[in-house]
Amino acid sequence: MFTIKAGYSDDIEMRSNVEKVREFFADISNFAELMPGIASIHTDAKGVAHWKIEAEIPVVGSMMQKFAVELVENSEERIEWFPVTEETQNFLRFSAEFFEKARDITQVHFSQMVELRRKSARELHFLAGLAGESIISSEMTKKVTEMIKIFIQRAKEKLEK
Repeated sequence: MFTIKAGYSDDIEMRSNVEKVREFFADISNFAELMPGIASIHTDAKGVAHWKIEAEIPVVGSMMQKFAVELVENSEERIEWFPVTEETQNFLRFSAEFFEKARDITQVHFSQMVELRRKSARELHFLAGLAGESIISSEMTKKVTEMIKIFIQRAKEKLEK
């Protein structure tokens, strides 16, 4: 099994009230609009969100992958999306937890994990075997981190007006 993993987790402080911040993270159209690399996100009639993500990976080149996720928690304190149960290759999981630190100051614990599983490296990309799992995972983590940091910066600009 050829497995690539990438992840990001951080605490972000936003100068906005917790309701507004939670509402922002609950609306996945904000991810499509503000996160680089997201080609599209659409939600089907069953509530499954289909993400199409493109990433430029050194050595391997450009990769486009699709992820199907469903909302598994939508409470005042937490929003969490998991891969659909029938998924076997492309796994995307993200969550946001909200803590009101003070009036109009919200701390968000944001976490995103990506995992790609294939029987062989060639199923992922014809150069993936040359680069190897660890190099691709490391580069994917760098790319995911960059994408999310840009998203968070843009989210802050939008929320802290």
